[in-house]
Amino acid sequence: MACDGSTRRFLVTLFCGVFLTSSSLSAQAGGAIFANPAALATIHHLAVEGSYESFPSGSTLSIGALALRVNRFTWGAGAAAFGPSYTSADLLGVSTLVFRTGLGALGATAKYARETVGGARVDAWAGDVGLAIAVFDLMALGVSVQNIGGDFGPAAGGLHLPRRTRAGFTLNYVDPQGTLRLLTTVEGQWPAGGGSAFVVLGLESGVVTGGMGVLGRVGYVGHSGVTSASPFTAGASVELGRLHLDYAYRTDDALGARHRMGLRWMP
Repeated sequence: MACDGSTRRFLVTLFCGVFLTSSSLSAQAGGAIFANPAALATIHHLAVEGSYESFPSGSTLSIGALALRVNRFTWGAGAAAFGPSYTSADLLGVSTLVFRTGLGALGATAKYARETVGGARVDAWAGDVGLAIAVFDLMALGVSVQNIGGDFGPAAGGLHLPRRTRAGFTLNYVDPQGTLRLLTTVEGQWPAGGGSAFVVLGLESGVVTGGMGVLGRVGYVGHSGVTSASPFTAGASVELGRLHLDYAYRTDDALGARHRMGLRWMP
């Protein structure tokens, strides 16, 4: 897909930046594998997740991920495609391995990205590293460095996947195994290359009983540069036992209102 400069910057940010708008604030395969690989350590056995989003331009964003835990190790894989068709889409593929010991977990991700820049297909390899510390189900700390490497080569005119450091904190105010749910997240992001630091805030609350329930969430996403997207996001989940249905909404002056639908299965 041939992209102008603004679309291409949007794509890179979307693939490698904030996914708060698309998934629950708690760690899941789809969100964690693109943000902090170590967060996959919270998966109990298996998690499968997918989401779909369409844009007024006719392009679509499709994301899929899975994670499998075996003893102290968790392996995950994910892919994202953005474009009017899968044959011409810009692509991102990742594979993650996590080791958990005690309350801490270390993870590393290898990723492959392909884009069309100036009519030419270019690709790049990069990696992420992450650390997570979870205190039972009540709170968690995490830090990650994204896109180590990621040079698209001379044909891309010096384009790189955007390097950034992320550090965040999640706190449950009530027992997440109980009926009521209430948690908040705070995350700071530090882009490399002169971008200014910004903050991401989230609140999630709801009621779940017998594995069935409804959760709502709101978020605030800061930015290191000018953007047409609203800083505020909203979403909800319907919990149906091991199946979870997700919805997210965000307005964008340039791209129009964005609606993202997703589902997760966690046996």
